[in-house]
Amino acid sequence: MLHRPNRRPQFFYTTAPLPCPYLAGRSERKIVTELTGPDAEALHDRLSRAGFRRSHNIAYSPVCPGCQACIPIRIVAGAFEPDRTQRRVRRANEDIHGQEVPARATAEQFALFQRYQGDRHQDGDMAAMGFYEYRAMVEDTPITTGIVEFRDGEDRLLAACLTDWLSDGLSAVYSFFEPDLGRRSLGTFMILWLVARARALGLPYVYLGYWVPESRKMSYKARFRPSEILSGGVWRMLPEQLAVPEPATAPETAG
Repeated sequence: MLHRPNRRPQFFYTTAPLPCPYLAGRSERKIVTELTGPDAEALHDRLSRAGFRRSHNIAYSPVCPGCQACIPIRIVAGAFEPDRTQRRVRRANEDIHGQEVPARATAEQFALFQRYQGDRHQDGDMAAMGFYEYRAMVEDTPITTGIVEFRDGEDRLLAACLTDWLSDGLSAVYSFFEPDLGRRSLGTFMILWLVARARALGLPYVYLGYWVPESRKMSYKARFRPSEILSGGVWRMLPEQLAVPEPATAPETAG
């Protein structure tokens, strides 16, 4: 008789309430679990399809009492059609090329990360991160992860996106960009690049995390069509009537 070692049970925990980062006056709680061991990659795949996100070696999902504002969303890469604004963003950044590099933190990346945080999120927790904390965010990963660096013709680093490779798509974990180049809409451009890359790899989806319709800084994700949202445990096509109108100028987004 074959002996099959017992698998380590997977434990899930609920965090204490903290102020919601998206909606003022609300609190958030998360269910979290550790991604570790030889099954980490497969577990992360399953949890991503269930609406979880990754940070370091932790997978999490919001479980806020009385609130369902955070909706998991993913772009259907093979059917994606850019709208007028997104086509304009793509043309405006034809001089920028993306390159996949290993998940290794560099001083150049960190300097860009600091400029971005100082300009866009100076009151947030990440604005106080030092290099070693940034390195942990990038390198503490039990799964297939990389960074896509975006450089111009003079090899200047203008943007970067920490990205997880899943069996069914790419997951944008966190992105940041040169804050002085707001007119380029580099956040949008990075998502367009990920969609094109997923299509080239034959991967069906690009996971964008949580769409929060009530949050101005998170509502942009519904502009990438077609997309699916996780509702009632099932991925469903995002209805057209829930589309976010195109802005007068391209939005500046971050993963």
